Amino acid sequence: MPEKTTIGGAGLIGIAVLAAIIIVAPYFVTFSQRELMVLLAINVLVVASYRLQTLTGEWSLAHLVMMGAGAYGSALYAKSFGAPVPVAMIGGAITAGVVAAVLSFPLFRMKGFYFLIGSFAAGEILRLIWKRFTDPFGGPKGIQRIPGFPDINIGPLHIDFFNPINYYYLVLLVVLVSLWILYRIERSRIGLTFHAIHWQDKLSESVGVDAFRYRMLAFVIASFFAGLAGALYAHNLSTVNPNQFDVNAMVYVLIWTIVGGTSRWYGPILGVVTLTIIDEVILRGIGADQIRPALYGLILILAILFLPDGLESLVIKAKDALRGRSSSKTSVPAEALDGSRD
Repeated sequence: MPEKTTIGGAGLIGIAVLAAIIIVAPYFVTFSQRELMVLLAINVLVVASYRLQTLTGEWSLAHLVMMGAGAYGSALYAKSFGAPVPVAMIGGAITAGVVAAVLSFPLFRMKGFYFLIGSFAAGEILRLIWKRFTDPFGGPKGIQRIPGFPDINIGPLHIDFFNPINYYYLVLLVVLVSLWILYRIERSRIGLTFHAIHWQDKLSESVGVDAFRYRMLAFVIASFFAGLAGALYAHNLSTVNPNQFDVNAMVYVLIWTIVGGTSRWYGPILGVVTLTIIDEVILRGIGADQIRPALYGLILILAILFLPDGLESLVIKAKDALRGRSSSKTSVPAEALDGSRD
């Protein structure tokens, strides 16, 4: 069950420092690193939305395909139907949610391993449809020359979103708002029901909870935000194709989530940020990015063996240690109490 979190003075300082780094970082990195920061922010939304899906106890292999549904939907609305890009992006996210709702009826007749395999099959069917039909999905090559986010011109204010820095701030704003909404959903009565279904689904059903409806709701909400991430991705790269959302890419999402942990909202975010830094900064810096799959496999094995609760467990232990140290400083020794009685 979710725990009530409180933020102390040190926590607020840490958040302020992290926020300052996130805001000013684009001005101190290269062009390619700015593009990486945009993709990292999008991936943060992908794993955060995926965690919402896992709250009900069901792990899906179709989450990236839902991201693809949002990307394809937004691209088609903007390019083929001439919708404004912001409207097309919302439409793409809604499309992903609708697709998830349709898939829920056959998928949630299954549970556990069977749901996992069923979601993989459903995702592959969608990808094969995108590959098979050149009109309107572009076939194996996908959709190209997708319109970018329009510039903002209000009096003297001019914002060009072709500039990676400006697009990064746009993505950051969308991701932060989305994370806040996901956080509020988890702390709401709906989120508590998700947790209850995860741990005691039969007991929940015995007191009147419709487990199917809530599992479907979690799947739809997670897919909506995955679709929104896909829309941001498509309009950033100006192209989208089926291979970007295959099961190989989905494996990385699973690893990010497992390594980060899922008992806290920030666990998957820790996983994707940490592994991206290892992958893009360290491995690419030493010219060893070819060993990425092997390294990810090794990290996954080590995490399961030594950090079964993910990287978030290190944060929890650090917070507990700080609380213990502060409480020991403020407590009065027994000897002092005895002396005061004398």
